[in-house]
Amino acid sequence: MPATTRLLLMLTCLLLAPVSGYTEQPADQHAPPGDHLHLSPALMELLKQEMNAIQEGMQALIPAIVSGKWQDVADIGEHIRHSYIMQQQLTGAQMEELHHALPPAFLELDQAFHHSAGMLAHAAEMHNAEVVNFYFYKMTDTCVTCHGKFAGYRFPGLVGDTKNMGHQH
Repeated sequence: MPATTRLLLMLTCLLLAPVSGYTEQPADQHAPPGDHLHLSPALMELLKQEMNAIQEGMQALIPAIVSGKWQDVADIGEHIRHSYIMQQQLTGAQMEELHHALPPAFLELDQAFHHSAGMLAHAAEMHNAEVVNFYFYKMTDTCVTCHGKFAGYRFPGLVGDTKNMGHQH
């Protein structure tokens, strides 16, 4: 079994842990102060919707990749690439809140994630399994890094474990 396929199968286990049910950070937080998002309930709901859609897409990628269904992989990758919370129908006040509430590190991770989704889609269009697997890894690595840094209350197993991950700068 090629190393990239083994990596893809190992990442499958990570993706099976649901991200649905994102909530505002509870009082007994695990994340260090400042490393979480302070969003209004309406924006938190939009973020939850985006995270759930991304989870569905990431889980749909696995069987499509291992089956060589390149058009499906490309379509899913493009769908994920365009799932930015900031591209949703936001009021002016919500857009202002996002610009003030989202730390630069979150925005960098978000941008890297969506860029990797686009690159995955492009690699799928070229039928390049190795590059598709690489970008699937990059997407998953970005998720783990972001969850550990900004949603540690939700994913306490990732708090502190991200220092060697997330090589995006």
